[in-house]
Amino acid sequence: MTITNTKLPINLDDLLRQRTVEGERIEYKAGWNPDAIIRTLCAFANDFENLGGGYVVIGQDCDASGQPVFPPVGLPANQLDKIQRELLAHCQLIQPPYFPVLSLEVVEGRKLIVLWAPGGQTRPYKAPEAVTAKHKVWKYFIRRYSSTVEAKGDTEQELLSLAAKVPFDDRYNQSARVADLSKPLMQEFLQEVGSALAADAPQLSVEALGRQMNVAGGPAESPWPKNVGLLFFKETPERFFPGVQIDVVWFPEGAGGDRFDEKIFKGPLARMTREALGYIQRNYLHETVIKHPDRAEATRVWNFPYAAIEEAVVNAVYHRSYEEREPIEVRISHDELVVVSFPGPDRSIRMEDLKAGRAVSRRYRNRRIGEFLKELEMTEGRSTGIPKILKEMAANGSPAPLFETDDDRLAFVIRLPRHPMALVPSGQVTGQVTGQVTGQVTEEVERLLRALAGEMSRQQIQDALSLKHRDHFEKAYLKPALAARVIEMTLPDVPRSSKQRYRLTAIGRQWLALHPDGGSR
Repeated sequence: MTITNTKLPINLDDLLRQRTVEGERIEYKAGWNPDAIIRTLCAFANDFENLGGGYVVIGQDCDASGQPVFPPVGLPANQLDKIQRELLAHCQLIQPPYFPVLSLEVVEGRKLIVLWAPGGQTRPYKAPEAVTAKHKVWKYFIRRYSSTVEAKGDTEQELLSLAAKVPFDDRYNQSARVADLSKPLMQEFLQEVGSALAADAPQLSVEALGRQMNVAGGPAESPWPKNVGLLFFKETPERFFPGVQIDVVWFPEGAGGDRFDEKIFKGPLARMTREALGYIQRNYLHETVIKHPDRAEATRVWNFPYAAIEEAVVNAVYHRSYEEREPIEVRISHDELVVVSFPGPDRSIRMEDLKAGRAVSRRYRNRRIGEFLKELEMTEGRSTGIPKILKEMAANGSPAPLFETDDDRLAFVIRLPRHPMALVPSGQVTGQVTGQVTGQVTEEVERLLRALAGEMSRQQIQDALSLKHRDHFEKAYLKPALAARVIEMTLPDVPRSSKQRYRLTAIGRQWLALHPDGGSR
């Protein structure tokens, strides 16, 4: 058995500066300290709270608050081989043996060793309290916040009860093959998160890349993909997980009416989530501007704040069970937006805490799904979803959201009530707003409208406006025009397509007809 020397499937700068990896999932060591490092590797392998293991960075010092100090102290080049040999020997003392993934990195000219320790497949693990002691005493270790501690008493018994209980998303799928993983999707992910592994990916086989990303494993003669790999890196994950989809249902007459429109989103987990959210944002969110006679500033409210919807949908994707065949459902009417997922929250969450928005889970259902969503910056994790929904609804001036489940925890329901001052667009009967500009037509938006001829790509519009900076163009021109519904995408379900074009909507053409000489000022 050897320790794999590879590149990390995440961005090292983000890792060190804790932008995407939580403090309790990372430990800094200024130098080679085998006793403490082996205990921490054992704790990450036990993954007591199903967070996905963690990272040990050797050669990186930190201040009293636990923040990394730059430049790092680094490791002498002549010690790297020695540390790796000793690490291999000491990891074999962990029972059962556990070997992290090792990466040699250079940060600001200093050499570091980064150990990636995913949650183990054969927990519980125990390690010697001191690997260099003549008479070794083995103990179970877990992570508590940012510290490695011994599991004692009830905690030890709970850890022992987790034996062989590897979360579903981290298990091997023996009805699939490694070839079912999509190499282009894996490469796209690595590029998006800024991983150094992206540069090597084209030369690696699907199996080798899957192993380095920890979405494939097993013996060399019979490798298997993991469920999380199939969920994120297969074009049709529903082939293996029926019900992996998001159904967006619009009730123009209310939930009790006879009519409804349904749009179903399938595909790789991150893409499916983003497309569903984009569809909801384009078709069902509108802003109401309320002018006041006694002051210049108007009040602007959304019927449903997008950030709250995003958090609710991503929360459902993160915490649903992928062994269930029921899809996530987003039910929208004029009065409320409801997100339903199955099953309900963990029983460690008390009902009164859930309703008050103070729910904190003892253990996560999908440790690897959460890990990927965090790297994609789609979630923060650590039970921040419900507080963020409460915060965003309050910031919009909306009524408080409702969080519901049943006694058997069969389902989880998040209800977002419409803002009471938000107007219902008269044309919104099939999910489209007609005859009404729902956002502000600024000077920038007006310039875009007058420059748009037929169907044009983003670059063509940008060139027509003589704008060089893409970020400024998108923030000041493109996104406000889309939000105001005066332009639309030709491929709304694939917003990032290279073939994407933009064109005037009926609302946009009507606005231009009513303002032939300019009207934004």
